[in-house]
Amino acid sequence: MFTGKMTAKKYFIAIVISDPLFSEIEALKQYLFEKHGLKGALRSPAHITLHRPFEWKEEKEADLLQKISNFSFQSSIKIELKDFAFFEPRVIYANVIKNDPLFQVHNELTYFAKKELKLFNEAEDRRGFHPHVTVAFRDLKKPKFYELQKEFESKKLSGHFEYTGFSILKLGKRWEELHAFTQ
Repeated sequence: MFTGKMTAKKYFIAIVISDPLFSEIEALKQYLFEKHGLKGALRSPAHITLHRPFEWKEEKEADLLQKISNFSFQSSIKIELKDFAFFEPRVIYANVIKNDPLFQVHNELTYFAKKELKLFNEAEDRRGFHPHVTVAFRDLKKPKFYELQKEFESKKLSGHFEYTGFSILKLGKRWEELHAFTQ
């Protein structure tokens, strides 16, 4: 019988970027840390968020994984990254070329999360779904943002991969991939 207090942990659902793009983006995040002291984006692996962070009782984590395993893609999605873009005045990201299958998966997952997991926080996000791969945020202050924006406007990034699943990440000292669900 469980008698202790239940502990809520944070989780989110994402597409973790595949290599060689993963290594390229992680190297950029490391460069930003070493040259500019920016470490916020180093707290998670390079990813595209499909469902933003939510709380779940850690003691019921197995139940969460079981329920999420019932969600699946119908087919693979081509993910294409092209150069960099910005959410002024605090975010630099690798641009994900918009495609209908990615938006469809996001919509299906949002519906699934509401119905099966009773998660409503994704639907509350009025900004809408804007797929991207963050390379700098949170600890990026306005003056440094505008300096780095000039640098990243001229940086090139290009690549694509096929993806047929998603991952759930869990926050400890940093965001770690708890489980990858592949088709």
